Amino acid sequence: MNPAEEYILNQSEPYRSILLHLQLAITHTLPDAELKFKYRIPFYYIDGRPCCYLNCTKGYVDLGFWNAAHLSVHLEHMVTTGRKVMRSLRYKSLEDIDDVILTEVLQDAYAVKNRKFWK
Repeated sequence: MNPAEEYILNQSEPYRSILLHLQLAITHTLPDAELKFKYRIPFYYIDGRPCCYLNCTKGYVDLGFWNAAHLSVHLEHMVTTGRKVMRSLRYKSLEDIDDVILTEVLQDAYAVKNRKFWK
C-alpha cells in the first residue's frame, strides 16, 4: 500500500468515508490522474503536474485545487478563507458532497491543468 492510500485508510470516520468517496470520484472523472504522497498528504498529478489534493484537518476534508486561480465553475461553493490563491471544496460529512458539483469542478480543473499556478 502506498503512503497516500495509507493516509486515507488511517483516518477516523466520517473522514475516511469522505476521502474514499472523493478518491473514487477523482479516479472516475480523471482516469489519467496519478495518486502520490506529497507534502504529507495525498496529491493527484496529471502528466507530472499537480492537479488536486486531499487534506483531512480541523474537523473537515479539503479537496484543494492546485490551479485554483484558473477555475471558473461553482466558485460560490469553494472556500478561500485565509488563502491568496488556493481554493477548495470542504466537506464535514458524506452527505455534504454534491456529486454533480464535484464532477464539474474536477472537469474544470482538468481543463486548466496545463496553466501556471498563478495567473
